Amino acid sequence: MTKEAQFEENGILKEIAELLNEGTDTKTMLSDVLKRLLYVTGLETGWIFLIDVDGNHELIADFALPPALAMNQKERMCHGKCWCVNKYNNHTLNKATNIIECKRIEDALDDGAGETWGLTHHATVPLRAGNERFGLLNVGSPNKTHFHKNELALLEAIAYQVGTALKRINLTQREQEIALVAERNRLARDLHDSVNQLLFSLSLTARAGMEMTEDEEVKQTFSYMQDLTQEALGEMRSLIWQLKPRGLENGLVSALKGYGEMLGMKVEAKVTGATSIPGNIEEAIWRIGQEAIANCKKHSGAADVFLSLHTSWNETILTIKDKGCGFHYNENLSIPSLGLKNMKARTEALNGLFRLQSQLGNGTEIKITIPL
Repeated sequence: MTKEAQFEENGILKEIAELLNEGTDTKTMLSDVLKRLLYVTGLETGWIFLIDVDGNHELIADFALPPALAMNQKERMCHGKCWCVNKYNNHTLNKATNIIECKRIEDALDDGAGETWGLTHHATVPLRAGNERFGLLNVGSPNKTHFHKNELALLEAIAYQVGTALKRINLTQREQEIALVAERNRLARDLHDSVNQLLFSLSLTARAGMEMTEDEEVKQTFSYMQDLTQEALGEMRSLIWQLKPRGLENGLVSALKGYGEMLGMKVEAKVTGATSIPGNIEEAIWRIGQEAIANCKKHSGAADVFLSLHTSWNETILTIKDKGCGFHYNENLSIPSLGLKNMKARTEALNGLFRLQSQLGNGTEIKITIPL
């Protein structure tokens, strides 16, 4: 490699590194990096797959896909397997390499799916940092059927930069989650040690005052104070539980059952599927489940609640239903309560689907589906 070529390559790596260092949102960062990479290398099209531990890929970024691949909201890119993903999942793709042909384009041609703009081949590069793997970078140009050794080396260097940035973002997110849990634990301890103890003392004082007086009206006043204090204690325990759920370390369903039992509800649970749930989705399901069970306690008049959690490779489904009094609900109208609106908002924030069914005298069912 000449000094001029070396200087140019170093300049490209510097530009990509600057973009990666500035990025905090994975999708935006990878889209910007892909566009810049194609511009400085003279290549015309590319896409990036993130691939999870189960081998499922997600199209996270793309640029200038030919119509045959972009049609139907890029369905051909988002679903199905291909040679490069298969090689990645089989651990036979460990460095930048030429792919003889692109299976997705070959299938599109066989199906007569549209114009491919002469794109038939692409280079594929694994995104990795040390022993951690994150996905694939694919780039190509019309009528380009081979990538030279220097081109592959550059792509590999850029892919390693991307992998390191993805690792940094993942570590940052984990640190934020740990900090959030620590802050909730601290707040739960403070509430227990201060407000909860004050309410308990007030309850004892009201009880003592009721026993010391002979005046019936004063007795009733102290009795009312004690009832209010007991109610506030119950609300405080519920709040502390929400901040620091006992049993979540033993699983989401165990924690929800424990929360229901704390409220005096009998929770019948069913769990199917075996795929692990990402932390942010587990957190959302925990909060939604709490709200749903609390609603059953407050409004249904039923003592039993049924909970079902199903997890597959691509989605998690939580169903909570009771056989209580129910209420009149029209799905064409706005949701009637703040709690239900919060559940719907949490679900849709994760691109999920919130479904509510209820009829007077026939109970209520809440079903949320969140993609993984």
